[in-house]
Amino acid sequence: MPGIPLPTPAVPTTTPAVPAVPTHWRFPARLSSVPRARQAVRDALPRQCPAQLSYELRLLTSELVTNAIRYGTDPHEDEVVELVLWTADGHYWLAVSDPGPGRPTPTASGPHACTGRGLLLVDALCDSWAVIPRPTRGKSVVAGIRLDKAA
Repeated sequence: MPGIPLPTPAVPTTTPAVPAVPTHWRFPARLSSVPRARQAVRDALPRQCPAQLSYELRLLTSELVTNAIRYGTDPHEDEVVELVLWTADGHYWLAVSDPGPGRPTPTASGPHACTGRGLLLVDALCDSWAVIPRPTRGKSVVAGIRLDKAA
């Protein structure tokens, strides 16, 4: 019985685009790292990034890195916070990771309180955000802002 010829597999005419590798930084768990993280994000954004979107990403960076340092690290230990920036699914994504076990949650602050509004600001800036446990220790706060938000 003669064999049925198999179709010849299609050979792609173009090579698929290699996705961008996320930008990754590690900062000492000190408040002096916050402006360095904000500057790193600013420098990593493309020149054509709208000014409002750049501002919101830098503000988001400040809030998340500050929270990670204040509440997710031990000031007596030599710890770091990690920051990752990437684009996917029409969003800029930021992930800030720390070694702490706590889960950040928005709180209601009184009108005269000097702290306690950071995650409310994160919630207002982002289209989506979540706290994700890390496999070994700590957690990551991942937040996304639409690329076309300021367009």
